[in-house]
Amino acid sequence: MSDPVSALNGAAFSGIATVEEAGLAGMITLRGDLGSKTLGAAIKAVTGVDVPAANRVALSDEGGAAWMSPDELLLMVPYTEVEGKLAALTEALTGEHALAVNVSDARAVFRLSGEGARETLAKVCPVDLSAEAFVAGQFRRTRMAQVAAAFWLDEGGVFTIVCFRSVGDYVFKLLSNAAHPHSKVGVY
Repeated sequence: MSDPVSALNGAAFSGIATVEEAGLAGMITLRGDLGSKTLGAAIKAVTGVDVPAANRVALSDEGGAAWMSPDELLLMVPYTEVEGKLAALTEALTGEHALAVNVSDARAVFRLSGEGARETLAKVCPVDLSAEAFVAGQFRRTRMAQVAAAFWLDEGGVFTIVCFRSVGDYVFKLLSNAAHPHSKVGVY
């Protein structure tokens, strides 16, 4: 069996912002009743966080959870632990109306940082990314130019972007072009 590799093998670009492929990330799509105490306890045990509120992400040293829809979360765990975490989650949810699926290898993850990160992302997403409108802990599912993507902002001012692996190269080139020093339009 071959070793797993990330979508772009650590590609990076630096301009008005730094675009970096984040590497392998463990991700589990979980569907169910987000108000269920059983589901909430299972999520806490696997990720170390509580169920996030709508349009929010909750992060810990163990992992995280992002609100995708009224009955769906994206759970983030270390890549090497995803199968064990999925098994624990499945066992904890026995008898609960829920579905958990490992989607790690179907996704690409990027980090966008630096002074021009908000402007870079604003060029390609129809989202108000001003500091007043988009704050740490917020989570957004949207379009990034022509493809679906999701992102959040952490406490350190770094955006994490998740997209389908099949469009990872497109997203990297899109963000790199938007971060090019000569493409600054002065939005923020």
